[in-house]
Amino acid sequence: MANHASALKRHRQNLKRRDRNKATRTSIRKAIKNVRLALAEKDLDKARSALNTATSVLDKAAAKKAVHWRNASRRISRLQTALNKIS
Repeated sequence: MANHASALKRHRQNLKRRDRNKATRTSIRKAIKNVRLALAEKDLDKARSALNTATSVLDKAAAKKAVHWRNASRRISRLQTALNKIS
């Protein structure tokens, strides 16, 4: 464990950020799962709305640096390609 005040503060900040990033990544996984389920059911309207939600969640996570912006962009692109294949 750290001894200096600045290192203790840094540790507290890292714990807060870890919890925030974990929640963000969980919401990303749920959003992507909803899109994939809608695609599996071949429900275009549901898939489109789920993709819009997932895009928003991924873009916000990338803006907060919870995931890398290229990772978010790649996931959005792959989901959009999958939607285009069934439509």
